[in-house]
Amino acid sequence: MRKTRDNGFPEFAAARAGHLYRSACLLTGGDTHLAEDLVQETLGRVYVHWKKASRADNPAGYAQTVLTRVFLAHRRRHSSRRERATDVLPEVPEPQAGGDAPLRLTLLEALGQLSAKDRAVVVLRYWEDRSIEETAAVLNASSAAVRTRCVRALARLRVLLGDSLGEYARS
Repeated sequence: MRKTRDNGFPEFAAARAGHLYRSACLLTGGDTHLAEDLVQETLGRVYVHWKKASRADNPAGYAQTVLTRVFLAHRRRHSSRRERATDVLPEVPEPQAGGDAPLRLTLLEALGQLSAKDRAVVVLRYWEDRSIEETAAVLNASSAAVRTRCVRALARLRVLLGDSLGEYARS
């Protein structure tokens, strides 16, 4: 039994872990520790159902769906006892010319201020480049709800980012 479950899973996990981690970082608003936990739980769940996942048309999409659902379940479980890191950072070195690290931090901070579902919609639609129908299936929502959430989330991101992106465009 174990032999069939392991068939191809280690290679799949090694190939997809980096992408899942990047998506998880976006979903968590830059919380790398939580992102690691989400990826570990996702890969554990995919492993348990590897026989089914490996036969799916798109095992990578299956894993991404599991990741999104694990993230949303985590947010529901921990919404009442939310612990947030302080927004006061230690002294940070000046950004190097040509680097996009400040832009990434600005975007992650803005993503972190969106609700969990809004963040999931933005990540699935624009990071994962999924269709509205695929996003709706992952979130167990209607296509109309996803469209509405996309418009609202992007408008909120524009407000949160304000002139921040203009600074990067000028430099």
